[in-house]
Amino acid sequence: MTLTLDSNFVRETDYASFYRENGYLVVPGAVSQEELEALRSETVRLCRGDAGTITGVTPAKPDETDDEVIKRYLCIHFPHKLSDTMFDTLAHPAIVNVLQQIIGPNVKCMQSMLFIKASGKPGQAWHQDEFFIPTRDRSLVGAWIAMDDATVENGCLWVLPGSHKRGIIYPQQQHNDKRFDCTGEAYEFPYKDEEAVPVEVKAGSIVFFNGYLLHRSLPNHARAGFRRALVNHYMSAESFLPWHAPATGENMGTLDFRDIVMVAGKDPYSFKGTENVNSPHIRASGEGGCATPNAMM
Repeated sequence: MTLTLDSNFVRETDYASFYRENGYLVVPGAVSQEELEALRSETVRLCRGDAGTITGVTPAKPDETDDEVIKRYLCIHFPHKLSDTMFDTLAHPAIVNVLQQIIGPNVKCMQSMLFIKASGKPGQAWHQDEFFIPTRDRSLVGAWIAMDDATVENGCLWVLPGSHKRGIIYPQQQHNDKRFDCTGEAYEFPYKDEEAVPVEVKAGSIVFFNGYLLHRSLPNHARAGFRRALVNHYMSAESFLPWHAPATGENMGTLDFRDIVMVAGKDPYSFKGTENVNSPHIRASGEGGCATPNAMM
C-alpha cells in the first residue's frame, strides 16, 4: 500500500500498525507553508556560506543568483549544527507525535541531512540507513520533510514495502551507475526493482521510514527546479548508539555515541553528557568522480 494524495490516508490511530507492516508512513500537510519558506531561505544561507563553515562549500560570488548557488550542491550533512531553523525541526511536533507512536516515549536525534537535488542531479542507489547508523535495538527512523513536491519526474523516494521485516543488513558495493551519487549500493536482497513503489508527496509532507527499509531515489529529470528535502534521523534514547568505531579500545557492547539531541521524553544516559563531534559537510555527488564512495555519513 502506498500513501498518495489521492488515497485514503491512514488514520493517526493506525500509524504504528501501518508502519510496522510496511516500514514507512506518510503524514501529509505536517509542515506549514511559512515553515517551508523558512527552510528554503536557510538552504540559501547555508549554501552561500553565510551560516558558518561547511566543508566543501565554495564561497558564492556576489553576482550569482540563489538558484545558481544552491544547485551546486546535492546534500549538506548536519545543517542543524549551523541553522537554528533546521535545529528546530528536530523536535517538530508533527515528527515527535509519530516518533513516540512508532519508537516510544524517549527519542533522540543524531543526524540531519539537507538534500537539494537540482534538475540533473543524481539520486541514491538502494540502501538501508541502518547500514550507516547501527542501532542496537533496530529503532532507527528517518523523517523526510518534503520542501518541494516530490514526484517521479524530479526524483522522489522509492521504497520496497516490508523489506525491513527480516531485520537483515544487506551488503553494499561500489557502483558505476551515473544515476546515483557516491554512496554504496545494497545487493544480495530478495526483492526486484519492479516491486518498488514511488512515494510521491506534496511539499509539507513528512515521510517516516524504518532504518532497515530498502529505499532509493532516481535522478531529478525535471527540466528545471529542485527536489529539496530535510531528513532527520532518530532512535530510541534507551538504546546505545555504536555509530563510530572506538578510538580508545572501548568494548563495542558499551559504545554509545553522544553527539545527540533529545527530542522527546528523558535520556536514561544523561549522566554521560553530550558531545559535538560531527561537523557540517557536503556529500560527494559523483559528477566529478567519487573520492569517498561511502560518503553518506
